[in-house]
Amino acid sequence: MKDAVFGTLLAIQFLTRLPVPVACPWTPATRRWAARAYPLVGALLGGLVATVGVAVQPLLPTPMLALLLLSLWVALSGGLHLDGLMDLADALGSNAPLERRWAIMKDAQVGSFAMLALIFQLAWKVMLLWALLEAGASSWWLVPIAGLGRLGGVCLLVGIPAARPEGLAHAWQQSLGGRDLALAALLPLLGIVVTSGMAWLVAGLVVFIIIYGLAVRRAFGGINGDIVGAAIEGGELWLLLIAWSWWSFVMA
Repeated sequence: MKDAVFGTLLAIQFLTRLPVPVACPWTPATRRWAARAYPLVGALLGGLVATVGVAVQPLLPTPMLALLLLSLWVALSGGLHLDGLMDLADALGSNAPLERRWAIMKDAQVGSFAMLALIFQLAWKVMLLWALLEAGASSWWLVPIAGLGRLGGVCLLVGIPAARPEGLAHAWQQSLGGRDLALAALLPLLGIVVTSGMAWLVAGLVVFIIIYGLAVRRAFGGINGDIVGAAIEGGELWLLLIAWSWWSFVMA
């Protein structure tokens, strides 16, 4: 139980900017529980953003509400996964050989492809949030979307080997296996039973992770922390699109 608590707090420290005034040990057991708690922490993030959205929705026009929700979403996560998306975009946009792509991904400087990826990612997210709200959906849809986005990261950590024996992703992988992925997926799978449309989100996530995993393995030979972070950002965007489609065409 102690490892589970420390692991959950470790996941909160790593994935959010929420204050956790506890020094959590970095051990194989706490790493396993942290990965298992990824979807739970994502749901917590989505829940915090959604709570604010529900509270202020009567006071704001939909475009401003969508921008507020996205601003909180980025602020609470600290832009961690956006950084991974930007690094990946610069590496892929360079069209350079593999070793050079790795060097670009590690470079702290921000290139033009990174800025383009950031702009389009945020623009598409805010527009899909706007469209989702206009379609009559509740802000509470951010709970499963944020939770499943982080489950996608766990899928990559378990299913795709690290490209190189270094970095945080490789260190995390040493403690993870199929049982950890199954436990991480437990909460989203329970959500299928109680939430209409949840099955479409889960199916969409599976499709996204399979395609993304194959693509990055071909381009880089495996994953690293930036690639996992970019997957979380891309997965959230894809899930927003699925949620909007569900509300616009199925629930209409």
